[in-house]
Amino acid sequence: MLMGQYEHTIDAKGRVIIPAKFRGELGDRFVLTKGLDNCLFVYSLEEWKNIEAKLKTLPLTKKDARAFTRFFLAGAVECEIDKQGRILIPANLREHAKIEKDVIFIGVSTRVEIWSKEVWEEYSNNTDVSFEEIAEHLDELNI
Repeated sequence: MLMGQYEHTIDAKGRVIIPAKFRGELGDRFVLTKGLDNCLFVYSLEEWKNIEAKLKTLPLTKKDARAFTRFFLAGAVECEIDKQGRILIPANLREHAKIEKDVIFIGVSTRVEIWSKEVWEEYSNNTDVSFEEIAEHLDELNI
């Protein structure tokens, strides 16, 4: 399971070190794509196959399904970790996530999220719904 929070700095070429705690779970190659809430999602190749299978079941006749599939797949790239433990985040993905210098990696069970530090802090401090309110509704999800 991917969990925890780590902070790193992206270099001038767009490279960033993947936290060592996540490398074992993700493997040497994985998929990076646009995420929700202005972050990036990172999936192991195995988990990405599960995501692809679910996307294939979405009805082509539904406009929202087509839009979400395009959003999710158009930005997807396969990444390979270099000898220094880094990946290159393409410019279009850095732009989507507003990443300029400092990034936050968050383990979220089956994926890693990469956030601009500033966007993460704003999200964390200004969540519209309190985490206590969210927790009250988790029983509806059988959690």
